[in-house]
Amino acid sequence: MDPTVTETLQDRRARLLGPNMSTFYDEPVHLVRGLGVHLWDADGREYLDCYNNVPHVGHCHPAVVQAICDQAGTLNTHTRYLHEGILDYVEALTATVAPKFDTALMCCTGSEANDVALRMAQALTGKTGVIATDHTYHGNTTAVHQLSRSNPPPGGYWDNVGFVPAPDSYRPLGGEGGMAHARAFAAEVEKQIAVLEEKGVGFSTLMLCPYFANEGFPDLPEGWLDPTVEVVHRAGGVIIADEVQPGFGRLGSHFWGYEKIGFTPDIITIGKPMANGHPVAAVIAPRETMYEFRNNFRYFNTFGGNPVSCAAAMATLKVVQDDGLQANAADVGAYAKAGLRDLAKRHDCIGDVRGSGLFFGAEMVLDRATREPATAFTKRVANGMRQRGVLLNFLGRHGNILKMRPPMVFSRTNVDQVIETLDAVLTETPLQ
Repeated sequence: MDPTVTETLQDRRARLLGPNMSTFYDEPVHLVRGLGVHLWDADGREYLDCYNNVPHVGHCHPAVVQAICDQAGTLNTHTRYLHEGILDYVEALTATVAPKFDTALMCCTGSEANDVALRMAQALTGKTGVIATDHTYHGNTTAVHQLSRSNPPPGGYWDNVGFVPAPDSYRPLGGEGGMAHARAFAAEVEKQIAVLEEKGVGFSTLMLCPYFANEGFPDLPEGWLDPTVEVVHRAGGVIIADEVQPGFGRLGSHFWGYEKIGFTPDIITIGKPMANGHPVAAVIAPRETMYEFRNNFRYFNTFGGNPVSCAAAMATLKVVQDDGLQANAADVGAYAKAGLRDLAKRHDCIGDVRGSGLFFGAEMVLDRATREPATAFTKRVANGMRQRGVLLNFLGRHGNILKMRPPMVFSRTNVDQVIETLDAVLTETPLQ
């Protein structure tokens, strides 16, 4: 693409959308079309999408597109009128979770869902104290923005917010992995509960992603959260599982992230991928929890659960189930991790390979012995992959974990392209 065109687009963004509108990569990509696991830029160049989980069943999936078009051409209104769409979807959705979850509240974004979930916890406990890890992300409403250490809110944090160190299977809390690591995390949660109680706000909830995605998706064994669950419930609190990233079969072994780590939360939130990118989200809760919330908060969402959104969500869920995409995630994800482990034999910069299903990656280090994070190198690698036509990104406390989270229709052939390209980029990119 003519660089002046990209520059003009960036200038217009800054002028029309305001400053600090971030883009991926040093050289932003101007996308104009997508299909399945591929994207095309304005010059017609094709990219393999190994990053975007929002188009959960693939970009522009025909079944989802058709469902949106059909419903938009028939009716779109809000939930103060009766309509079967929202009821049919909630029945189908709640059939995928633990039996105690039999109601759902529909909204438009994961941020809204998490904001509502915090209020549900407040209604259940009568307290307001919230605990999160120190390297998480749960959205951008005023309330959930308070839970971000990486993007501190102007004016500082509220008194009812506490943080605990994020789990890290590569550098575990206390220096020992497995259940010792689990107990160390639970002890940190218990300390923060005491702090919140001493402040007088009390402890309401621990909000977490059960896959700890933004923290770097550490490899944690089943049962790892059991000590924490015991601590939270003993203190009268609840656990909110933010399933926006790991849910809907992405992890391969289980449909939900909470199932993989082996516990049942008190409230579940979902968002972006549930309708393949159409703006819809939800909070899933037991009936008594929903009743407490509805009776304590007068909540209404004009667009939440509208017929078009529910048609998109239903079509997406049906594709996941009918096309066996969870099984595909398990197979292709295992193949990808094996490919990354083979790469690690040739590239000492790969300190750790981790992941589950179609959410996998590698931690990059300057030295395997010291495990010193290769932060600048990792960014160069991500940009090098983009230049070679493969889109991925990086995250973690040190920004040194390559993150690959492609649409659920990713194939072994797609993995081969990723591994071959990554091999070339790691070979040509200087470590220092």
